[in-house]
Amino acid sequence: MSYLGKFFLVLGIAVSIATSALASDKGTAKEAEAMVAKALAEVKANGIESSTKTFSDPKWRDRDLYVFVGKFDGTIIAHGANAGLIGKNLNELKDADGKTFVREMAEVAKTKQKGWVDYYWSNPTTKKVEPKSTYVTAIPGQDAYVAVGIYK
Repeated sequence: MSYLGKFFLVLGIAVSIATSALASDKGTAKEAEAMVAKALAEVKANGIESSTKTFSDPKWRDRDLYVFVGKFDGTIIAHGANAGLIGKNLNELKDADGKTFVREMAEVAKTKQKGWVDYYWSNPTTKKVEPKSTYVTAIPGQDAYVAVGIYK
């Protein structure tokens, strides 16, 4: 193989490795759904009040994935990335496009039990507003939902 051929082979491998490394910095839809299932199991085993306190623990974070819990009225009762949001009613909060996404999350959980909601939100890793999709699931027997989002 020529010098140029070897150069392009090495370059191709380096680009492939770099692309894989970048892709692994972000959580996937399947990982978000799995984290929601794990959080629901935590709520079922320990109750909502105890569980929402633990969701701030770093063990509930995975790269850009974190758990948050909202009541159907828009009040955030747990947030793994921003404890300052706990206790705040975000029902009227709008994203960059004017979408009341917290209200939509509650509506999806109430009417469909689970589903995805798309909006724009600040990524705690990059500190930039990015497109996000959040998987929400109603918590059985509660007027609340558990959610985990992915940045696209």
